[in-house]
Amino acid sequence: MAVFRRALTRASEDYLLVGLLVVLGPLLAWSPHSIGELVGLVPWQTIVALASLMLLSAGLEASSALARAGGWLFRRVATERLLALVLVVFSALLAAIVTNDVALFVTVPLTVRLVTHDGALLGRLVIFQAFAVTAGSALTPVGNPQNLLLWQSSQTAFAEFTLAMLPLAAGLLTLVMLLVPLAFSARRLPDQDSPPRASVDCPLAAVSLLGYPVFLFFVEAGMAPFALGIVVAVYALTRRNVFRGVDWTLLVVFVLMFLTLGVLADLALIANAARFMGQLPGGWLTSGTLISQVISNVPAAILLDRLTDDWRAIAWGVNVGGFGLAIGSMANLIALRLARRPRLWMEFHAWSVPLLALSWIGAFALAAIAIDSP
Repeated sequence: MAVFRRALTRASEDYLLVGLLVVLGPLLAWSPHSIGELVGLVPWQTIVALASLMLLSAGLEASSALARAGGWLFRRVATERLLALVLVVFSALLAAIVTNDVALFVTVPLTVRLVTHDGALLGRLVIFQAFAVTAGSALTPVGNPQNLLLWQSSQTAFAEFTLAMLPLAAGLLTLVMLLVPLAFSARRLPDQDSPPRASVDCPLAAVSLLGYPVFLFFVEAGMAPFALGIVVAVYALTRRNVFRGVDWTLLVVFVLMFLTLGVLADLALIANAARFMGQLPGGWLTSGTLISQVISNVPAAILLDRLTDDWRAIAWGVNVGGFGLAIGSMANLIALRLARRPRLWMEFHAWSVPLLALSWIGAFALAAIAIDSP
């Protein structure tokens, strides 16, 4: 699955990489920043922490423990609606722990293998899995790259960040679950072959799972490089194949994003436009939601993090912004590519645009209590 994952994501990453290089070249030629200042635009602690998290996620995925758990759940559902609910909850919980893209690379292939009798049902299930990982990954600092960035820049504790995101994540997941009865019928699933039982590499699964609390401890202590050193050493001594499952190009993309948006944020036009959006109802929450629809939620978080210290409003906004247009989150693009269904983009937006509106309204109402309260 790791090879399939790299092949599928490389196209989107290459587009980003080429686009960032095209934009960054003229910006660097114009920019008055010195080399040292440009290097300082990149939050290296976040990059190092992201590398550690990607390695741990790759290890857990390579162990097949997640695929085995998913197959166990699938064999216990009888109706379309129940299958959708199980997938939504499972994908959301998984995304909160092992990041949104890993959750999709586990659950979507299982769904494709299970739902072979109805292409329309398969497409709808994948759409709702994309929604589920957006909602679930909003909960924790390690659920998605934008949360990891804001967690590191805000220097908050893991528990504090999670508690701040809990109302939003719970609200988003509730909205997605409420839509399930509208999208899926109570019709029984036809008898079909169960997904093959994955052979689990138990030692690798144990090492990867135990690595998460160790990783979090050292990152919270401001020792992200030490955490990366431990993770690299453990896999180098036990399972070197894990390194092949990591999308290293993605790290380069993030470094270029930080450089590009760091320079752009110094432009009066860009900064003023973002600040203007920050004056709209909902403030930075609204700004994060809207900007995500144009440049995706990770770049939106990088840009806004340079303009305000209100990390909670940014985090709420860019996570809500994962809904709406497919570009709002890379997870949406991954899910749609994995499904390999024609005309799925139109159906995706038929659900995602109203969901964005409902999510923003709900977040706006919750923010009056959860963010603005002392």
